[in-house]
Amino acid sequence: MTGEVLRFEGVKVRRGPKTILEHVDWTANEGQHWVLLGPNGAGKTTLLRIAATHLHPTAGAAWLLGEKLGRVDVFELRPRIGFASVALAERFGPGVKVADAVLTGAYGHTRVWNEVYEEADRARAADLMRAFGVGHLADRVFSTLSEGERKRVQIARALMSDPEMLLLDEPSAGLDLGGREQLIAALDELAAAPTAPAMVLVTHHVEEIPTGFTHAALMKEGSLVAAGPIDTTLVDANLSEAFGVPLTVGRQDGRWSARLSG
Repeated sequence: MTGEVLRFEGVKVRRGPKTILEHVDWTANEGQHWVLLGPNGAGKTTLLRIAATHLHPTAGAAWLLGEKLGRVDVFELRPRIGFASVALAERFGPGVKVADAVLTGAYGHTRVWNEVYEEADRARAADLMRAFGVGHLADRVFSTLSEGERKRVQIARALMSDPEMLLLDEPSAGLDLGGREQLIAALDELAAAPTAPAMVLVTHHVEEIPTGFTHAALMKEGSLVAAGPIDTTLVDANLSEAFGVPLTVGRQDGRWSARLSG
């Protein structure tokens, strides 16, 4: 595989008469950490679902880790891609324990079936749960956890297969201020690691961008407004265009903020 982990060319998604994505061209490379920003309905989650192999484009082409979507067995590709989202977590079976939920990430599944998990798998799951502060919850049923605990379990699961690309769909959604800051701190540490995979994080809020993120893509009405290095992309004009209101962007100690201009 080259340094390219993701490439979309003319990607379009339609659902009946509605166009959700329109002619999206986007490339992400190894070592890059992307934030995908835009208002509700901009198409961010749809774009991430294509990157996670859970959705095929209606038109255009998507290459993921050197493989063209539609010409590759997605069940072989998925363990190479870590994916955390609320929709995916809802597919965990009833009564599944936290440790088992994390283990399923080794094969890109959402339930423990007939897979053979070795002691090394269980040790990695335990290490990841400890790293994200949920090791003490290993025997708890996933559905009984708080929202913050669920988010940390999902990220631990997404890293289980040591993926080449990590996709996080609104990991801070539903968290209180303390929970959000704890999660962002964990993502800061992950992004700073020399062995960190390429990452794409979806959010509505610039305040939720971890300090180690290098690139930004801004979306509006199913299209990309701008994409590139974060310092030159996350600017007043681009953010204002994406969200449809005049905004002023700021940055202090590596953290971003935005407010109405004037």
